[in-house]
Order: sequence, then structure tokens, then C-alpha cells
Amino acid sequence: MNSNPTPHLIRRLGLFDATMLVMGGIIGSGIFINPYVVARQISSPLLILGVWALGGVIALAAAFIWAELASLRPEVGGQYVYLREAYHPIVAFLYGWALLLVIQTGGMAAVAVTFARYFIELTAFQISDSLIAAFTLTALTVVNCLGVRAGSTLQSFLMVIKILAIVALILCGLFLAGPAAGTGGASIVLSSSMVSLTTLGAAMVPVLFAYGGWQTATFLAGEIRQPEKNLPRALIIGVLGVVALYLAANVVYLWVLGPAGLAATSTPASDVMEVALGPAGGRLIAAGIAISALGFLSQGMLTAPRVYFAMAEDGLFFKSVGRIDGRTKVPVLAIVLQGIMAILIALWGRYEQILNYVVSVDFIFFGATALCIFVFRKRRRASMNPAIESNGTRVPGHPVTTALFIAACWLVVINTVYKYPANTVVGLAILLAGVPAYFFWRWRNQ
Repeated sequence: MNSNPTPHLIRRLGLFDATMLVMGGIIGSGIFINPYVVARQISSPLLILGVWALGGVIALAAAFIWAELASLRPEVGGQYVYLREAYHPIVAFLYGWALLLVIQTGGMAAVAVTFARYFIELTAFQISDSLIAAFTLTALTVVNCLGVRAGSTLQSFLMVIKILAIVALILCGLFLAGPAAGTGGASIVLSSSMVSLTTLGAAMVPVLFAYGGWQTATFLAGEIRQPEKNLPRALIIGVLGVVALYLAANVVYLWVLGPAGLAATSTPASDVMEVALGPAGGRLIAAGIAISALGFLSQGMLTAPRVYFAMAEDGLFFKSVGRIDGRTKVPVLAIVLQGIMAILIALWGRYEQILNYVVSVDFIFFGATALCIFVFRKRRRASMNPAIESNGTRVPGHPVTTALFIAACWLVVINTVYKYPANTVVGLAILLAGVPAYFFWRWRNQ
């Protein structure tokens, strides 16, 4: 029998682990594939790099915003806690509701199937990609149930391999592939053209998605040592590292393929490696993409269940989801719940449609979370101890930088509503369905 009747979360993760969590939440398979979407909107190499640089600036602004929030509220659940403390428990519940039903779960199902397809391509196994995805999600669920140290070690190991794969892509492209005919070196710097603001905005959407995911590391604040210091540092270091990798990768794509070649392919990383190393290069980068997808899944399985755990602790979810295993010191049922939901959607095969439903919802919560800075600072100024104002990480350039980030988030929402009104309505319907669920759980808890 367990001799400890009240097990609790243990702070076992340090700065390195937290930094790998931040980078792992951002880098999936997108940087290996998606830059062609930007190139199809903008033909100028200079503007293509400018869009990725601007996306990096916005991501860095977000890192500072979440770093300040993390220093103020270093609690398990992260973004869920910020929304609860700044506004009302129902806002935080709706975020957790959307995270479980679609945002995190649908994303994990989609990435699991991406991993499965590359795995089949590399191994030639004659098996359904959805079954491989389900098996992979099951394995990651088991690993994370063994403890936060086991889950974090696997995640950090896969993250290091991801970084090495991107670095290999960059080095092979620069030193083994050579410039595309008529588009080398100087054209990347000098070529430019005028584009409309709407075209630029359309190009920014996939860039902002590629940079998203920094916030998930905050979910594990309850298991990070000195979270008020290590979590803000990890957010800033991790996002800076991702920006550097993304910009370097796009320089290589433009150097080897040129803007026209980049726009013409849907697999730029594979094309670059095949130019550099032949068919073997294509297989190597396919393995890198598969490992990158696996690392993204590992990070999601490690972080997201802590939100459901926090919801249960608040009495807004099944009490069993808020229980800590006495041996492993992790919320096992919350982890299993996340795994089961992702497996069901992967087997159902409608994850892409689900992701379309929540694009606007996700960015609404990003903007609302950034607004928490204004709420918390106002409260601190009105408190009896205004000296607290100077403690912890601070957002540089606030309120201008914070306002610009919020505007960027809600521009994405507006663009999504304009382009995909039907999907937006479904996404909002799923979100609003959480309102009666919230009052049910509150009534049940009382």
C-alpha cells in the first residue's frame, strides 16, 4: 500500500529540461514542409525572410509576455491559471475544454498520423497509418505515466535529435548543395517586390502557426525547479533558439531552391537534401521529420494533461483526473485521458477538419492571455505593496509590444473568420458548449 496518503507533484525539471520543452512545443514537422506556403504568397526572397523574421519577433514578444506571467503565477496549469486568475474560472475552463476536445488532441492526432506516414515510407511496413499512430500515442502515454523525469528525458532526447536534423539540413544545403541556377547568394539579399497588405497577412498566418506552442511549457510549472526563474529563462532562450533555426532553414531553402523552386514544391527539406546527398539525403531527412513529429507528440503528452489536472483540482472536472500516483508522482489518469482522446481522433481520421474548427479559438485565447499582463499590473499598482511591480521578468516595451502581439493574434482570428466562416462557427459552437459543462461541474462540485 502507498504510505503517503497525499502524494503531490515533484519539482524534478531544471532549466535545460524546460528549454527543451519550449523548443519541443514549437518545432514539429512544419519547418521541414510548410515554408513553401509562404513562398506561394510572396515571390521575393527578401520579403520571405522578412516574414519569417517578423514572425520570430512576434514569437519573442510572446515569450516575454508568458515569461512575466510565469514569474507571477508559477503554478501547475500555466496558461489555464493566468486566465483563471485574471478573469474568471469559466474563461480558464473554456480554454481547458477546447484544449482537450480539439486544440491539443486534434493537433496530436494529426502529428501522430504524419509520423506514421513517414515511418511507413522508411520501413515499408504494410500497415494502416492510423494504427501506427494509435500505437505510438499509446507508447508515449505509458512512458509519461512512469513519471515526469521519464517523460522529460525522452522529450529532451528527441528534441536534441530534432535540432541536429535541422542543423544537418542547414549545413548540407549551404556546403553540399550549392545555389539554385540564377538565384544564388546576392538575389536573396537584393531581390524585392511590392506586395499587398492582405497578401502579406496571408503569408504571416502559416509563419505564426509554425512559431506557436511556446505556451505549453508553462503547463508544467508545478514540476519545474524554481519556476519563477527557470521558466521565464527557458521561454526566452527556447524561442530565440527556434527563431535562429527557422531563419537559417529558410535561407537554405532559398539558396538551394530559389523562391520559384520553393513555391513549386511541397517538400522543400526533402528536395534540399536530395540535391545535397541524392536519394540517401531524402531518406535521412524523412527520418529527421519522423523523429521531429515524435518529439512534438512526446512534448504534448507530457504537458497538456497538467491543465486537466488543474481543472480537476479546481473542482471543474472528474476528481480522479486530479489524483497523483503515489509512486510516480504524476497525474496518471489525466495523461491516460489525453492519450485516449488523441488515439480516438487518430483512428477516426477527421483530425484535419477538427483543426480547422479551432484556429480562431486558439488565437482568441492567445490574445486574451496577453491581456492578463494589463490586469495583473493594474492589480499590483493598486495593492498595498507597489514594490512587487519591479519583481520578476518584465515585458520590454510594454504596453506597445504587448498590444502589437494582441493585435497580431486577433488579426489571425479575423483572417480565419473571413476565409473560413463555416469552420469558425463550428469552432465557436464547440467552445460555447463548454459553458453548460462549466456550470454542471460547478454544481456537481457544490
